[in-house]
Amino acid sequence: MKREHNYPIGTPGTPWGDDEKAQWLAQQTIKRSYQEEVVTKIDALRDRFDVSQYGALSYDPTKYPLLVIKSRNWSNDKPTALVTGGVHGYETSGVHGALMFADTEAERYAEHFNIVIAPCVSPWGYEVINRWNPQAVDPNRSFFENSPSEEAASLMAMVKELGVEILVHVDLHETTDSDETEFRRARAARDGLDHFEEMIPDGFYTVGDTENPQPELQKAIIDSVRKVTHIAPPDANGKIIGSPITQEGVINYPLKELSLCNGLSDCTYGTTTEVYPDSDKVTDQECNVAQVAAITGALDYVIKQLD
Repeated sequence: MKREHNYPIGTPGTPWGDDEKAQWLAQQTIKRSYQEEVVTKIDALRDRFDVSQYGALSYDPTKYPLLVIKSRNWSNDKPTALVTGGVHGYETSGVHGALMFADTEAERYAEHFNIVIAPCVSPWGYEVINRWNPQAVDPNRSFFENSPSEEAASLMAMVKELGVEILVHVDLHETTDSDETEFRRARAARDGLDHFEEMIPDGFYTVGDTENPQPELQKAIIDSVRKVTHIAPPDANGKIIGSPITQEGVINYPLKELSLCNGLSDCTYGTTTEVYPDSDKVTDQECNVAQVAAITGALDYVIKQLD
């Protein structure tokens, strides 16, 4: 359904220029601390994992280092599993679910995989609780060569420098009420387009790759997560956020075509998780646990395929 919105920035029907983007940026404020809430948790893992810096955001390199957590006893004889969180910095459980997985579960999977965790790909977005970076660029539409997003470009370079093939990639996200009340409206205004309202699904779902959907992997993740939280139902048209479901709680996107994070490699087993933190049925902690359950569900499934 089309909705007429006069977003407070720009002229309806006209894409933003530099002035509008500067106006948008001036309205962003720091609401939480990446250093205190994320970096301190990563630092606490240094005695158990190899933690390194793979870059820093030019907006403030000291404040926004980009950090990666790797399992020890790295071996090229083991497959590599990548976990990414905070590609959209405002999606809180993506960040803290990745950190919880590192702290509580990652070591037991290191027997089977080299584990690589980038828990907060967009630390500025984390602090201002926004989907975009300061240039009004969406990092999760920017995973391509010569990317305009420092966040995406830095992550792609780090993965390339690993020098290994990624077998499994779990990218942790949320779908929030603010997607509809703010971010989709802002995107339409930025691009000079109409805004079409979409239902926000109440529950967890995954996004597979249209070109490599791996339905059994997605099912294993859904079955793991349903022990923690509820699975999103489709709307009256059998869709979730405008896409037809392929099975309970699963939709597919053309990941590489859309330049999404989960399409950054040619992994065999890939998924994007979507937690709904605004539901009155869940707590913040349960959202984090659901992300962990998604990762472990995926890894347990892949281990069975490798046996």
